[in-house]
Amino acid sequence: MKYMTVKGEKLSQLGLGTWGMGEKASKREEEIVALRCGLSSGVNVIDTAEMYGEGQAESLVGEAIKDLDRSQLFLISKFYPWHASPREQKKSLAASLKRLGTDYLDLYLLHWKSDYPLAETVKGLQDLQAAGLIRHWGVSNFDTADMQELVDIAGEGAVFANEDLYNLDKRGVEYDLLPWQKQHGIAFIGYSPFNSGNGQSIPVKASLKQIADKRGVSVHQVLLAWTMRTGQVLTIPKASSVDHMRANLAAADLVLTAGELAALDRDYLPPKSKQPLESI
Repeated sequence: MKYMTVKGEKLSQLGLGTWGMGEKASKREEEIVALRCGLSSGVNVIDTAEMYGEGQAESLVGEAIKDLDRSQLFLISKFYPWHASPREQKKSLAASLKRLGTDYLDLYLLHWKSDYPLAETVKGLQDLQAAGLIRHWGVSNFDTADMQELVDIAGEGAVFANEDLYNLDKRGVEYDLLPWQKQHGIAFIGYSPFNSGNGQSIPVKASLKQIADKRGVSVHQVLLAWTMRTGQVLTIPKASSVDHMRANLAAADLVLTAGELAALDRDYLPPKSKQPLESI
């Protein structure tokens, strides 16, 4: 398992995404076993949100972790932008904590930009942090200018992470956002590493297929390994079955060569200019 250190936190580069989980009773036990498989194999990051199944994913996570050592987990959740006021944040957090069966979050994120004044949202998050209800806070679906505004409000060192769409076919953040976050010591969490969140899979071009065939791994494993190649990105694929989880775990140990990365760059071009931020 590969790990990264952010503000003193040792985080597995492979996290457990939960979008779409917990919504079907027939799959619940299988999903819980899959999450526990990942956690018992060295993964310590779980990413969820109040939006996912209107709390059903959080409830699933709560059941999966109820017998585990909470101090060994790094638990992330997110709140709706219409819950961005300090008062609504506090209510949302209380509901999330109840569903998760814990008394604090390791990281609490504004899910996407809100019409509510950002300075007031930041104040609410800082109050929750001071109260010990969250250890760190951050945002999701923010671009570089948004992040600069956030740091201007909160100060350097206050923001823990920003979570955005990132995969081999959606690389726009590489041009400016990733370098900016590295410069400011803000973790980057990449969601939808297979681009499956919008139902449009990544096209399998020649280099991708050749690498998978030569290594004796799946295309999905190459895609996942690619997101972790720099050590800067925490990637959060969803795995609803143990087989899928084991495949993801194996991908975390797959190191692509310089030649393989160059071949992928030729088929999936890195950005050469500023790109609009993409999201799902």
